Amino acid sequence: MIETKGEKMKEFWKKIPLWQKIVGALILGLMTGIIFGESAQALKPIGTLFINLIKMLIVPLVFVTLVTGIIAMEDLKKMQRVGFKTFIVYLATTAIAITIGLVVGIVLEPGVGVSLEAASTMTVKEAPTLIDTLLNIITKNPFSSFANGNVLQIIFFAIILGISINLSGEKGEPAKKFFTSMSEAMYKMTEIVMAFAPFGVFALMAWVSSSYGADVLLSLGKVIFGVYLAAIIHILITMAGGISFIGKLNPIKFFKGIITAQTVAFTSTSSSGTLPITTQNTTENLGVSKPIASFVLPLGATINLDGTALYQGVCAMFVAQAFGVQLGMEEYLVIILTSTLASIGTAGVPGAGLIMLTLVLTSVGLPIEGVAIIAGIDRILDMARTTVNVTGDAMTSVLIAKSENELDEDIYNGHKLHEDVELQKSI
Repeated sequence: MIETKGEKMKEFWKKIPLWQKIVGALILGLMTGIIFGESAQALKPIGTLFINLIKMLIVPLVFVTLVTGIIAMEDLKKMQRVGFKTFIVYLATTAIAITIGLVVGIVLEPGVGVSLEAASTMTVKEAPTLIDTLLNIITKNPFSSFANGNVLQIIFFAIILGISINLSGEKGEPAKKFFTSMSEAMYKMTEIVMAFAPFGVFALMAWVSSSYGADVLLSLGKVIFGVYLAAIIHILITMAGGISFIGKLNPIKFFKGIITAQTVAFTSTSSSGTLPITTQNTTENLGVSKPIASFVLPLGATINLDGTALYQGVCAMFVAQAFGVQLGMEEYLVIILTSTLASIGTAGVPGAGLIMLTLVLTSVGLPIEGVAIIAGIDRILDMARTTVNVTGDAMTSVLIAKSENELDEDIYNGHKLHEDVELQKSI
């Protein structure tokens, strides 16, 4: 039987790795936006559809996989140990990120020569205190939390439910089987949604590149350059260094394994939205066990905001320099501490980046009017910081899995496919 031209194209499309499709779509979308200008904004609904599909996955995926992860850790001591390690790594990398952001801001001086006197005031949601956030973690109504997409409350409920199922012993076995089966179904649903990713990424990039003209980019070019430079430094030094020196693993293999998640994070600007892809990449490409990935990654998508932290550093220096405010070592330390804690305190809040920035500026007495002009390029900055956030989550999952002997290094190094492992388990 002779293959038709359409069938040949279909087979060719299937053979292209997903990350290559997404990178190609990103470049093509960028060019489309530049060439066609405002006309390219008509493609935005396609990108919105893709984002909505991903958002559809977030709540059930976080809940089901986290419960499954807790169930798999029948040893409560192990769960405590993994949780402690995860929290320490997240806090440490966040503190390093904000420090890098401050140093880049000091060296580049992005605010010098930029006048913020004409910046209009804007209303920014008040940042919740850390105490309020911690108290709000305990949900009064789990169903309301699911409906509103309150990730912190969902995570807390999932942890309590998972522990309760383990404590139920034999009577909890049906629940264990249910959540294990549901988690596999959610992974399969993720694969279905990701088949649409190249088209969604193309549309999103066409919209972004057509929405932001050269004028805005040039006027705040130093800020944009500073955030992206800090992001690259953090990824190449902190994360690659962590993989190399702590994990004793090849960092190139790591970045190759998560390139799809990084690309989706860059275009979607949502750590939570990228969670399904991050989970898939870390388990199938890097060999992280599903229990570890299911526990570490949902937490990271909520409280590990390395990219957002370094963004605070660059933007705080920009505002200080633009308004002629001199900062000393004391102010730098306050910014580092505030940003580190705020990464948890503003978790799950829409527009967390701007909210955190307002909180950081207030903590050292800088004018919050500076947030108004930063907001104009926030989408572009968000692309960099989300990529860093997701990369940090993946790095942490690999390090924790390695420390718990739950990292399949054959998969990590590309010597064995994830499908082979699943087949062996089924035999």
